[in-house]
Amino acid sequence: MLSHLKNVALTVVAIGMLSQFAIHDAEARYGGRQYYSSWSYQPARSYHYTRYYYKPVTTATSYSYHYCISYPSQPRYVYYYNPVSRQYWGRYDLDGTEGAQYSLLAEKDRKKNLEDIPESAFPAPAAMPQIPGSKDGVAIEPIKEKPGDEPKDLPVAK
Repeated sequence: MLSHLKNVALTVVAIGMLSQFAIHDAEARYGGRQYYSSWSYQPARSYHYTRYYYKPVTTATSYSYHYCISYPSQPRYVYYYNPVSRQYWGRYDLDGTEGAQYSLLAEKDRKKNLEDIPESAFPAPAAMPQIPGSKDGVAIEPIKEKPGDEPKDLPVAK
C-alpha cells in the first residue's frame, strides 16, 4: 500500500513538472511576454502591418496588441498604432542607431490619422518605451524583421 501511494505521489509530481515545461515551451514559442506576428500586406490601403502582442504584467493570462504599420512611401519608419485609442503613438526608425530608434509622441500629438501628425511632432529617437500599461520598466522589444523580408525558416528551393 505504501509503495502504491509512493508511486501515485511520484506520478503527480512528474505530471506537475511536465505541465510546467509545457507552459514554458508555449511561452517560448509565442514570445513569452511580448512578440510580433509575421508581416502582412494590406493592398487596399497600401501598407504592411504586423501585430505587436504584449502582456502589461507577467501574470496576465492573455495578450493585448497594437499594430505596427509600414508605408511604402516612408520605408524607413514603422508606426505604432493603438487600436483601442485609435491613435498613432510613436514610430521606430529601421535605419536608426541601435538603442536610439524610437520616437514616442507626446499625448497631445497622438492622432487617428498619420497625415495629421507633423514631422516636427516626432522627437529625436531614443530607447524603446516601456511595454504599454506596464509598471516594471521592461522595454518593448525592437522589430527584428523589416516588412517584406523573407521568413528565415522557409525551405531552400531546389
